[in-house]
Amino acid sequence: MSEGSKIFLPCRGLGYVSNHIPLQVRYIKSRKENLIVTCIGKSFHTYGISHFGLLSVSGLHPSDITCMTTDAFHVYTACNNTIYAWRRGTELKHTYKGHNKPIRHMLTFGPHLISIDDSSILKVWDIKGESEFLELTFNNETFEITSILHPATYINKILLGSQQGAMQIWNINTSKLIYSFKGWESGISCLEQAPALDVVAVGLYSGKIVLHNLKYDETVMEFYQDWGSVTSISFRTDGFPIMATGSVKGHVVFWNLDKRKVETQLLAAHDDAVTGMVCLPNEPLIITSSPDNTLKLWIFDMSDGGARLLRIREGHSSPPSFIRYHGANGHNILSCAGDSTLRIFNTQTEMFNKSLGKASYNRKISKKRGRAVEDPLKMPPIIEFTAETTRDKEWDNIAAIHLGLPMLTTWSYDKLKMGDLKLLPERLYKKNNTSGAEVIATCVCSTHCGNFVIVGYSSGNVDRFNMQSGIWKHEYGDPKAHKGPVRGIATDTLNQVTVTGSTDNVIKFWPFKIKSKTPLKLLKIEEAVSFFRTHTDSSILVVALEDFSILIIDIDTKTAIRKFIGHRAQITDATISPNSRWLTTSSMDCSIRTWDILSSQLIDQFCTETPCISLSMSPTGEALATAHVDYLGIFLWSNKTLYSRISFKALSAESEPPLIKLPAVQRTDHEDIQENNYENEEFMSAEQINAQLITLSGLPTSRWQNLLNLDVIKKRNKPKAPPKTPKAAPFFLPTLPSLSLQFDLANAQKNSESKLLIPENVLNLSELGQLIQKTVDTDDFTNVIDKLKEYGPSKIDYEIRALGPEGGGSITVMLQFFKCIEFMIKTNKDFELAQAYLNVFLKSHGLTISAEETLRNYLPNIQSCLSIGWQKIQEKLFYCTCIVQSLKTIVNVTQVKTKVTAKMSAGLGKKLFEHLKSKDFRNYLMSTHFWGPLANWGIPLAAIADFRKDPKFISGKMTIALCLYSAMFMRFAWVVQPQNMLLFACHFTNEGAQLTQLTRFCMYHYMPKEEKKE
Repeated sequence: MSEGSKIFLPCRGLGYVSNHIPLQVRYIKSRKENLIVTCIGKSFHTYGISHFGLLSVSGLHPSDITCMTTDAFHVYTACNNTIYAWRRGTELKHTYKGHNKPIRHMLTFGPHLISIDDSSILKVWDIKGESEFLELTFNNETFEITSILHPATYINKILLGSQQGAMQIWNINTSKLIYSFKGWESGISCLEQAPALDVVAVGLYSGKIVLHNLKYDETVMEFYQDWGSVTSISFRTDGFPIMATGSVKGHVVFWNLDKRKVETQLLAAHDDAVTGMVCLPNEPLIITSSPDNTLKLWIFDMSDGGARLLRIREGHSSPPSFIRYHGANGHNILSCAGDSTLRIFNTQTEMFNKSLGKASYNRKISKKRGRAVEDPLKMPPIIEFTAETTRDKEWDNIAAIHLGLPMLTTWSYDKLKMGDLKLLPERLYKKNNTSGAEVIATCVCSTHCGNFVIVGYSSGNVDRFNMQSGIWKHEYGDPKAHKGPVRGIATDTLNQVTVTGSTDNVIKFWPFKIKSKTPLKLLKIEEAVSFFRTHTDSSILVVALEDFSILIIDIDTKTAIRKFIGHRAQITDATISPNSRWLTTSSMDCSIRTWDILSSQLIDQFCTETPCISLSMSPTGEALATAHVDYLGIFLWSNKTLYSRISFKALSAESEPPLIKLPAVQRTDHEDIQENNYENEEFMSAEQINAQLITLSGLPTSRWQNLLNLDVIKKRNKPKAPPKTPKAAPFFLPTLPSLSLQFDLANAQKNSESKLLIPENVLNLSELGQLIQKTVDTDDFTNVIDKLKEYGPSKIDYEIRALGPEGGGSITVMLQFFKCIEFMIKTNKDFELAQAYLNVFLKSHGLTISAEETLRNYLPNIQSCLSIGWQKIQEKLFYCTCIVQSLKTIVNVTQVKTKVTAKMSAGLGKKLFEHLKSKDFRNYLMSTHFWGPLANWGIPLAAIADFRKDPKFISGKMTIALCLYSAMFMRFAWVVQPQNMLLFACHFTNEGAQLTQLTRFCMYHYMPKEEKKE
């Protein structure tokens, strides 16, 4: 089996911004801009600070990057025990190898690079020469290096911080220890040069920040933060004496060094530790990064001297749990994760990534509260959502289920925010829930019109809500739809049927609009339902079961049409291709499998390092998006069938799928080479699908179609003059006496006749004749047919002509060729070749066949075989011809009817328009025949309006008078010349209205009270 997937090729990852590796800032003179470099695992990103646009993505490293540093020319990354130097963010220029342990710290030092590994071995490298300049060895038990710094103006010297709390200054030029600092009884987490000379800021794991003077070994000042160890330190250099420190809790503190106190704080600046923080030189800007997958730019322009958020680039801070493509163009992906956020990832550019915010019980209060240590109104994470594009600009179009809650929240894709509606039936209000049982929402489905959302609960209830108003509309079942928790809900495209599935091994079909307590149909299944997945453009419903199998149900016929078995663990998600041909499923066994729905066969499978928990196919079929356990990003897999020819064959469900690495942010050259070396197994169709079917050979028509006209072709291509025979020369050529060499050919003999005597009874069989001669005893013509397929038209013509006695053959060979043709016709193989070969044979040997009784008696066998074959073809041909002719007639009749209807409509419209323009119609509008009836229309309209009023106000006498009045004027309008039909219609309507009122009057005044109650 070929390694890899036949359909999907790893493309790239989305949603990665930063991780725990501190960010780096470079200033590029040619661009006059600061560039930000962040690590995302096996590669790094380069952003421009102007718009936070992604400028470049590095190549893929063999494993995760362990540390990173930069200078004016290169970006240096360490991966395991190897260092890479990158130019322009994408070009690998240098590689440094020599460490035996993973590298944890690096520092650029002029033309040198300093690196430190896990065993505290320090190496100094020559950047250009890629050679090792110096090596220093430290003992981890006494001095385990945790940070490194080059103090300003200290030539050839570096400052090292240790886990034990001590510091040392070394001269790397002389390899000597200059001075040792005792420390502060806590490990050093970070070092930073202060704006003042000889002063460095020391961050400790205990949370203490020490400003220490290296020259005099004196502590200038100390600060202490309450949120754990210090993760990063930076100083403002734009004229303000501010020091910024980051913590493991995600808070940032700004210390005023003149006043020696806290200036301001950024609480909850990040959801995780602030591992990277840099104040831009001479600018009121500070950049922070964190393992929460965010990169933020803050500006100091607040009235209290604090910073506000200026720009942000972010992704999910926890692995996505549910993803879906949104929109018809396949450019946007909706994603939710354990951080209670809902985000939009654009597959075209990172600039269009958006966040819809965090789920909150009260969004307005949470917004007013601002950043706090913890938001008490934050809702549990979203586990599933449904979205429709039909009404996304008019009201909320996304409904989401939260972990452990019965309440649903609504979101607006167009407004990029959480909605104000909370969908919850009244029976689940705290005051109405007297049973005390905890009920949670388990599944959700929105209708294709975008007006309704249907929710299933763990109690077995199914409710329908209006999406615009959030009002509860209907509940399915009496009193519940299912006995167990509802696991799946789906509707058809026309809102006629609602399908629900539960753990009670039953799938129910309900009428959507009619408030019926009983389902239309019950479909019993073998196992409990795990989830439903629908296809928007068809009636296909995918049902995942608890026994790891998959059912395909047709909603229109309400029956199961397919079943797939192959996964070995719980199925996590499923998606259908846009053309409804493929079903792609994922499972906790780390496999992703693609099934062909038409043939019910497994056609592709592969597995990944971690299980895929959610997947979605693009509406255009271009890519497959997947989300995996413990990965913050979304991975795209391109569909190779769109740009290359792929042949499929059925795979065994028991075979092991090949392991494929997850896509990187972009493909590397190594991956391209693997793609080019991938050998696609070409599908070879069977020589004959069924023995009863007439099969063609598949050879080009040029190999057999011109056999009958070969004489004409040769005659047309015959040269105008015959080729001249060269003069025969003797063995010893005589020469003529001359200055140049000339031969004497005057006595050359001309003898073109052969002197060989050939007996008439000797056979001189050709190559084909010899093969046919061997079949006299076996009647196996396979080799003969294969040899004929190899010949060209001229060779076939020659070989068939040579089968006769005059060409060196015999009657026996000719009879065997007849049997060969019969064999081809009876086996229904190579049908067109048999016809062509038989025609050439009859044309070449017609006289011989008529003269030989043996051959002449065998002709009826050939004729009967041909009749049977042609009868099969003729029946199918006539049937198809009749069908096509019938369809053509229907189309023609429809076109004629359409044209006639259009002409009639055009004629009536023209007549109506001409009548409206005529003088008679204008005179009619100005006469009493029009205005009189028009004024009388007030009487019937008033009577109709009185239908809703109490019958005690009806006047019996007046109603009878109006009935008589309308009857008289109906007679008048009919008799008068010309007839006034407008007046007739007016009094006809009034007569009906007055009779209705008279009936109400009689029922109210003269009917007994008991009959009234009835």
